[in-house]
Amino acid sequence: MSQRFTDFERFADEVSRLRGRMRALFADTRAASGLPEMELTVLTAVVNAAAPPTVAQIGRSLGHPRQVVQRAANRLAELGLVAFGNNPDHKRASLIVATDAGHALKAADHDRASAVTRAVVSRVGSEAFADAAAQIHAIRTDIEAYLRERDG
Repeated sequence: MSQRFTDFERFADEVSRLRGRMRALFADTRAASGLPEMELTVLTAVVNAAAPPTVAQIGRSLGHPRQVVQRAANRLAELGLVAFGNNPDHKRASLIVATDAGHALKAADHDRASAVTRAVVSRVGSEAFADAAAQIHAIRTDIEAYLRERDG
């Protein structure tokens, strides 16, 4: 008797598998940065943010506990890759800002990752990624709305 999966279960399985493949795809470039994965993830979130984020904002955005993000941010600060700044909206939640060294490390990481990205895009096609990103964005937005309603 074969087990049948719902479309949602198949989607969740594919997302999980894709995350694993993405990690494997960029493992060498990540290792070359000299940072553990969580620290590089937090640095990327800080560098790519439209405005300096807080630890809690990064945690919510990435689905990681605040404490895990705080440890990574503290280590990045020790390394001189980020700095904590005053937050005019919240006395206890500092803003995280990438330093020049943080921007340089992330730029070098991006350059290394670009070769991998170009190779994969040439194989799969840019349009397939654009379509998938739009669909996943829509699904994520709906899930986030559900979670806000459920927890609100």
